[in-house]
Amino acid sequence: MTPLRTYLALCLLPPSLGAYQTTSLPADLTVRTTTGIYTALLDPSLPNVRQFRNIPYALPPTGPRRWLPPVAVPPSTTHHYAYTFPPSCPQYLPAPLSVWNTNISDFSIDVAGQSHFAGTLAQTTAEDCLSLAIWAPRSNLNLSSEGNPLLPVILFLPGGSFQRGGVSVPYQIPGGWVQRSARHIAVTANYRVNIMGFPSFARGLEDQNPGLLDARMALEWVYANIAAFGGDRDRITLWGQSAGAVVADMLAYAWWEEPLVAGLFLQSGSANVPGGTGASKEPGESNFTFVARSLGCDFPDDGEAEMGCMRGVPVARIVNFVGGYGDNGTTPALGFKTVDDGRTGFGNYTLRALEEGRVARVPALISTTANEEASLWKYPVKDVAAGPNMTAVDAATVEVFVCLAANATDVRAALGVTTYRYQYAGNFSNLTPLPWLGAYHASDIPLLMGSYERGGPATGFERSVAETMQDYLLAFMEDPEDGLRRKGWEPHVERVSVGGNMVRFAVGDTVADNASASEVDFACVSGAPYNRSP
Repeated sequence: MTPLRTYLALCLLPPSLGAYQTTSLPADLTVRTTTGIYTALLDPSLPNVRQFRNIPYALPPTGPRRWLPPVAVPPSTTHHYAYTFPPSCPQYLPAPLSVWNTNISDFSIDVAGQSHFAGTLAQTTAEDCLSLAIWAPRSNLNLSSEGNPLLPVILFLPGGSFQRGGVSVPYQIPGGWVQRSARHIAVTANYRVNIMGFPSFARGLEDQNPGLLDARMALEWVYANIAAFGGDRDRITLWGQSAGAVVADMLAYAWWEEPLVAGLFLQSGSANVPGGTGASKEPGESNFTFVARSLGCDFPDDGEAEMGCMRGVPVARIVNFVGGYGDNGTTPALGFKTVDDGRTGFGNYTLRALEEGRVARVPALISTTANEEASLWKYPVKDVAAGPNMTAVDAATVEVFVCLAANATDVRAALGVTTYRYQYAGNFSNLTPLPWLGAYHASDIPLLMGSYERGGPATGFERSVAETMQDYLLAFMEDPEDGLRRKGWEPHVERVSVGGNMVRFAVGDTVADNASASEVDFACVSGAPYNRSP
């Protein structure tokens, strides 16, 4: 792992805006960092937002660096125009139909006109992908003036089942929120996914979760450089959604003594989601070795030779083989996600927290949506309008999301860590093209990011919900300990079986209300049917 001191040692220059400027652009659009000088895009549709769309935080993980921990970008004074998004990390576009590639494809990376169900590697991806993007308001330019302090920062780690995701996902672009707020800075980071970032016990690797190490290095870069953009490195909130939330929470356990963040926002995911086993269909063989052997890298007794061979295989062959294997429904399935390697992934997070105390003691915001599994269930091709069996969907929502969120909340509350909880229950037609989807997995992202009108105009109620959610999240960012308390949102201090406070958004015609968490979590402790919107 690259320690934080590596980045801090690179901070040779004062983090001042306008340290470098072009002759034809406003000086505030250009920022000097430890790794280069970057000029932002100014989009007329977001006139008060500086968009630094592509800032590399690590060297390309190619050739001999493939599957190794990321390597920091060295000090540089080279100037770059950060106008376009970086490539997403290599990922496959599954051919089988799903709501994600058919009905709500704005939750997928930009593929520049390629079919979202192409059944091949996405054309907008590349291994040289370890970059982040920053959205910063233009109203916070004179960093030395009294009364214009550094702004709170939120770093977003995209989800995608550890298989896909990236900076360019349309619904996850936060420019609209930053334009409205003008009081915070938003950052989104790419990290390696699927077999390229989570190789599932590949032989010869000390670190089995390089994608997680990518996220940590992105955080270290932000911590070292965000003051140059007007951000407060002591008020960074790490926000992950789904797989991104798992990564964010795992970072809080692995770097519990040096988290670098003031707060965590774990949206529909946490570290206690079961990790991968790495096992393939052959006894004693890892998923990685199965793929290697299938691609001609057959070295049963030599892990180093296997790894060396795989580093020479074109990334398209690797990703297309794994993706095609999944498309064909071959069993047993190949899984590539986080594993428990004893370095960045651990087997029992409840034990690690409650008995060993090895979790970052920073306030957390933990959330779920009311109908998480509806968008993750097998696509009802034969009758899309009717949808899947909702009884089965509800059972999966409880098992995979509600109970795990309740457990993650209980663990932190037991340690005395300030923890807030919410449930989102909105069902808005411009975000939910199929009514049975309801408040599906990830459907709260557009409201928070300010991108919720991509699918059509919002109702007044939807806009009120979105702005209320944004304002609550900003209050948490500004003061993770007490910001929400001051807005009337009390932390969760009771065990789920007893109660505990929760805020619910968009239940019926109510923008937000306080409720007992037991109303949502009751199915976890009693086995009773799940009530999506009690």
